[in-house]
Amino acid sequence: MSRFQQIEREIQSNPRTWLVTGCAGFIGSNLLDRLLGLGQRVTGLDNFSTGYRHNLDDVRECVGEEAWSRFSFIEGDIRDFRTCRTACESVDYVLHQAALGSVPRSLRDPIATNESNVTGFLNMLVAARDASVRRFVYAASSSTYGDHPALPKVEHQIGKPLSPYAVTKYLNELYADVFQRCYGLETVGLRYFNVFGRRQDPDGAYAAVIPCWVASLLRGEMCVINGDGETTRDFCYIDNVVQANVLAAIVQGEGITGEVYNVAVGERTSLNQLFTAIRDGLTPYQPQVADVEPIYGDYRAGDVRHSQADVTKARERLGYDPAYTVDDGLRDALDWYVASIGAAGTSPNAADRQDNAV
Repeated sequence: MSRFQQIEREIQSNPRTWLVTGCAGFIGSNLLDRLLGLGQRVTGLDNFSTGYRHNLDDVRECVGEEAWSRFSFIEGDIRDFRTCRTACESVDYVLHQAALGSVPRSLRDPIATNESNVTGFLNMLVAARDASVRRFVYAASSSTYGDHPALPKVEHQIGKPLSPYAVTKYLNELYADVFQRCYGLETVGLRYFNVFGRRQDPDGAYAAVIPCWVASLLRGEMCVINGDGETTRDFCYIDNVVQANVLAAIVQGEGITGEVYNVAVGERTSLNQLFTAIRDGLTPYQPQVADVEPIYGDYRAGDVRHSQADVTKARERLGYDPAYTVDDGLRDALDWYVASIGAAGTSPNAADRQDNAV
């Protein structure tokens, strides 16, 4: 039995109360799904700036009404301290996912990125401290590695940030470390590497590459690769990320908290390889995509050339064991996208976007 399976059994037999910020988003909704399925009580916080009501509806359908009755939702913004304080009341564990993601977004609007990712993060830390939360687990980012050239990436070696977004995520790590040292709030940071999977939005202005290409191929549109296609990433399926969050919240032991951990698979996939895998995976559903070729554009400002994680630290300290390779994750993700987008090429989040554009 894996460490994760042991932890799942443990929390099923002794339910806790959790707060998931950004619960209507891609990662947050998957965390909500798993926690409710494990019999936990969950409070969710979201302002629908990048999340969707549809995602919450989908979780409700997946877990059923009995599990859904253990969920309470707060529509609010982490930039408002009073909202953060209310959300943290009587909570055992915080899984903080709320943020404004995307390197390009941060380059376009660094002030908004800082307000959500730094001010909002500090609000959540103070609220969690004041509520005597047991542990504060937060979404860190592989962008923190910046221009450090070494591969694979190890947690203690970082370079200079390459974007305002990277600066904000590094500040999160510094603040979390200070709050553990100064106030005794247990914190754990998870540096995500290119997460993908079900409920990831294919239509946003800053959509991640996998859902963007899947949607484009299903709609008969062209896929654009930034650069020559030999840029590499460590793509990580959402279920690996869910595992890491639960382990980071529950696992006990010396040296567990006050740390950051890479969350990835530990492999490198080029954009050219990724495109081919997505195209081949979609061909059984839509044979006409078999002959589609990508077009190539300019490199994107603020991007690193290569990225690959060393997950040894997470394996040894947390018991993290990524169960999904890129190919495994793509099979599951493509099934979901085909079912959700379908031949009509319409995203289930399209209707929600009208509400979010305020």
